[in-house]
Amino acid sequence: MKILRRILFALGLPVVLVAIWWFTSSGSYNFYFPPLPKILHWFGRLWFSRRFGDDVVPSLLRLLAGFAISAVAGVALGIALGLTDALRRGAEPVLEFLRAIPPTVLVPVIAIVAGIGDGSKILVIVSGCVWPVLLNTVEGVRAADEVMVDTCRSFGITRAARLRHMVLPAASPQIAAGLRQSLSIGLILMVIGEMFAATNGLGFSIVQFQRSFAIPQMWSGIILLGIIGFVLSALFTVVEKRALGWYLGLRESQKRNG
Repeated sequence: MKILRRILFALGLPVVLVAIWWFTSSGSYNFYFPPLPKILHWFGRLWFSRRFGDDVVPSLLRLLAGFAISAVAGVALGIALGLTDALRRGAEPVLEFLRAIPPTVLVPVIAIVAGIGDGSKILVIVSGCVWPVLLNTVEGVRAADEVMVDTCRSFGITRAARLRHMVLPAASPQIAAGLRQSLSIGLILMVIGEMFAATNGLGFSIVQFQRSFAIPQMWSGIILLGIIGFVLSALFTVVEKRALGWYLGLRESQKRNG
């Protein structure tokens, strides 16, 4: 019953918005805002066909590859910077300079250097996704309880053991927050990267529909993007609750007692 209530609560607003869109657009003759039934007609024709494998699957693979590389690189570098103050102070000016450059500006540069293949699209995603993971990891590692760190040192616990059993669990909530931010950024950059010098992908398809004035098809691609974002967020929430069950349970207990 509780699960059903959560599902109804999560789907309530989307259903209402879709219903409003359906009825308000049903008699529309506006070329740029076609009726929702027409958009859904093309949604079924386009994305429940071979086009899904030709365009959507490559986009998702690029997104997952870029997200995975960003997660590994961001956590590894964040741990190194968070544990070593001298390294963090030395690298901070360079990192702030690189972080200030919008990833979208780098798309043409990456296309020139890496070509128009999958590698360049993945690099575009990594160029934006790595920063939330990196910065959150640094702050999470630096926020580790100093008393616990000193206690571990006093008992002769090795640096590797401290990292595995104390520092990483303490930083994991902030790392998860960085990963969640990176996932949404990665979806945006996936589309942007495919809009420039691409031969397939969801972003490429949406731009092609727009350029050929296939407006219902363009809207169907935009709706598919929203669905993909929702599904990825839901999957991430499930994984996060399993991985951070101890932290979420502790926080819930503190709320009850507080």
